[in-house]
Amino acid sequence: MLDAVVAISSDLNLEAVLRRIVRAAAKLSGARYAALGVLAPSSTEGGIQFAEFVSEGLDQATMARIGQCPHGRGILGLLISEPQALRLHDLTVHPRSYGFPGGHPAMRTFLGVPIRIREQVFGNLYLTEKEGGRDFSPRDEEMVVGLAGAAAVAVENARLHQRVSELAVLQDRERIARDLHDTVIQRLFATGMSLQGMARLTDDVQVGDRIQGAVDELDDTIRDIRGVIFALQAHERGEQSVRVAVLMLAGEMAPTLGLEPRVHFDGPVDAVIGAKLGEHLIASLRELLTNVARHARASAVDVHLRVGADISLTVTDDGVGFEPRDAPGHGVRNLHRRARALGGTFAVSAGKHGGTVASLRVPRDAVEASD
Repeated sequence: MLDAVVAISSDLNLEAVLRRIVRAAAKLSGARYAALGVLAPSSTEGGIQFAEFVSEGLDQATMARIGQCPHGRGILGLLISEPQALRLHDLTVHPRSYGFPGGHPAMRTFLGVPIRIREQVFGNLYLTEKEGGRDFSPRDEEMVVGLAGAAAVAVENARLHQRVSELAVLQDRERIARDLHDTVIQRLFATGMSLQGMARLTDDVQVGDRIQGAVDELDDTIRDIRGVIFALQAHERGEQSVRVAVLMLAGEMAPTLGLEPRVHFDGPVDAVIGAKLGEHLIASLRELLTNVARHARASAVDVHLRVGADISLTVTDDGVGFEPRDAPGHGVRNLHRRARALGGTFAVSAGKHGGTVASLRVPRDAVEASD
């Protein structure tokens, strides 16, 4: 028992702790199969379910045949609705027995014990098939109940460690954002000013153009860094990141497009764009990229999300181009309707050097008022 307690307390990773608990419970009780079901916050009798289900004794092939994890019905649900130790000679004949899915091994003898943290049930230990075909004994129950008490402490410690780690990450994000703003951006800005001063001292047009190009690149870099700062600050506040959603969608669409879209952000995207507008923008971007994949035959696609006086989402491609005489398709009509519903506009035009430019624009003051 002491060895089991030491084993489950020797790790601060929650997933590892849960697996150690299951293994220790199986070893202490002599169970062939063991599992720990972590209750979802809303779990009730007949409700649900498990946020996590860690098992021991089943090989990968058997788990694949069984499929999804249990739903908290039958005997498992009984332990959720009545969280107290339960020993059964044959769980299959119990009135609450729900049966097993196809491919599930036979199980009869049963011992179930809840794990409580601060008087709240965190999860349940389920043990079946006592070695030698015997029933689980009162002694087995006593040991597993004791293990459950030690497990509760180990789980709480792992949770606290996880929270401390999250706080450390947040502090690092805050420090990085501060350093980027106070040091990196200021140095880049000073370098740009110095280059602009040098450009005025030369009469060589080619040299002047190259210097101005370098200044423009520095300006773009400063905008990108500011975007990173906004993203870090939004993440620190626990807000859903529109940037991450846009990047994930771009990656998701890459196989369909045959290329990875280049994504550009400008302005305080995550600070200004709320959840409601973010959903509209992601849906619009999906429609726009789908249209490119279907019609453009493009070799390059750029996505620009800008926050200034207006909020604009623009998708530019170098494909076959846009013909104004063509009747708008269903997707384009949807984008026009979506823009009007947001108090904005949607437009499609030919690119300066070929291809197509599609842009949805929404007034920033209208968005802030609605949020």
